[in-house]
Amino acid sequence: MARAKSASAAQASTATIGFEAKLWLTADKLRNNMDAAEYKHVVLGLIFLKYISDTFEEHRAKLVAGRGDYKGKRTAGCLIDSQ
Repeated sequence: MARAKSASAAQASTATIGFEAKLWLTADKLRNNMDAAEYKHVVLGLIFLKYISDTFEEHRAKLVAGRGDYKGKRTAGCLIDSQ
């Protein structure tokens, strides 16, 4: 006689999958029936947005700290000083 899986058993099985495998399964669900050649445009766009976001935060941190190319070149009404 087969037993039904309990909620804790189902949770334990997903915990043993591992982060990378779970991430891969999630990405595969998001891709659905889309062709890989078409899906790469979505992924490359997300990678580009992540790069731009990280670069912006790095430059903003330099400006706030007064380092880098703009050291000592603050203007009146600068938004950086208001935070």
